[in-house]
Amino acid sequence: MIEGFKIPQVTFRIREGDTSDNEIACAIGGKWINKSTDDFFKNKRVILFSLPGAFTPTCSSQQLPGFEKNADELKKLGIDEIYCCSVNDSYVMNAWA
Repeated sequence: MIEGFKIPQVTFRIREGDTSDNEIACAIGGKWINKSTDDFFKNKRVILFSLPGAFTPTCSSQQLPGFEKNADELKKLGIDEIYCCSVNDSYVMNAWA
């Protein structure tokens, strides 16, 4: 089993409910909500990795694809979820997705 550490209790400020009629338009209409560490991680074994920036060559061609490629193997090791965070705002991360 892979050993790790407990993620400290924090509050995340996230957007929920933004929608758009097409991929080019800016998604709007949602609201900012608070989510706690427990909302994402409680009773789960997770991998949390970060990126220096979306759309950067290494992140787009190697780092994120490596986690995608190996997701099934990681889940066989008891990982429930894989999360990616970045310095970018949610709008950039959604476009990069």
